[in-house]
Amino acid sequence: MKKGILTISLDFELYWGLIDQLQIEDYESNLKNVHKVIPKLLNLFSKNSINATWATVGFLFLKNKEEILINYPSELPNYSKTILSPYTYLNKQKKLSSKYHFAPELIDLIKNTRGQEIATHTFSHYYCLEEGQDTQSFESDLKKALEIAKNNGCLIKSIVFPRNQFSESHLNILFKNNIQCYRGNQLHWAYNQGADKNQTYITRIFRLIDSYINLSGYNTYHFSFLRKKNRPMNLPASFFIRPYSRKLFLLNNLKLKRIKNSMTHAAKNKEMIHLWWHPHNFGKNITKNFLFLNEIINHYQFLNKKYGMESMNMGEIASIN
Repeated sequence: MKKGILTISLDFELYWGLIDQLQIEDYESNLKNVHKVIPKLLNLFSKNSINATWATVGFLFLKNKEEILINYPSELPNYSKTILSPYTYLNKQKKLSSKYHFAPELIDLIKNTRGQEIATHTFSHYYCLEEGQDTQSFESDLKKALEIAKNNGCLIKSIVFPRNQFSESHLNILFKNNIQCYRGNQLHWAYNQGADKNQTYITRIFRLIDSYINLSGYNTYHFSFLRKKNRPMNLPASFFIRPYSRKLFLLNNLKLKRIKNSMTHAAKNKEMIHLWWHPHNFGKNITKNFLFLNEIINHYQFLNKKYGMESMNMGEIASIN
């Protein structure tokens, strides 16, 4: 890697990533405003030459419940906790509101914006480490995600695993299906992957504090570490961009300083820094969230001029020889 790299990935899932956690009414403004947030993000990225990866749940390519029903994968996950299954959810719904469940127009907008990559977030927001799933149903889900994307003019190179759950056997399946890279977890014990039940209170508190104070390190990565033979390229996360919180607003400058310091470290040492969030995280307090993001992008522009730092999406990084 001859220059430092900023990469950004967004987990684009709408309500499919929240069906086990929240009722739509509890998060309605965030979800509804995704349709405002994404065009605003694309405009900001386009003006500042920011190349980003949009890891998109396959359901979002479709238009209604009927289209999902005729596109079921050949094998479905058999989660022990049935609340995790979107197929259980589907069976209970007479009709699905498009603004919370589907987004073909937004996908087209992303696809037609220079420098933006459509990646997969699996077809059904598949959980790789939850009890009851197996590699056969995961591969069936992945193949359907690739098929739906291809039918809509998107050749998938990259994946973000829902809730960052995966194992070596899942990486083998990615390699078999020509997926070139994935977003791994931060390389610190507090970010070890696992099913949600394995995330302790202490772990969550550590992660929260680490967003403001450097506990886990810079979380930037040298290119030589990222590539392994017969494996998709691992592009580990560096920081989750936590949305504005009125309770924590006094710590905003600390959060910004934490990220900017790591960006500077990556630029100086010719390493990669990987920022990520969900579009729906910006669906509330939109102005404040974009002011924060603008600060990050302005710092990138400074590092670009001073150190030659580049913005690349995940697929572009994986294509570097």
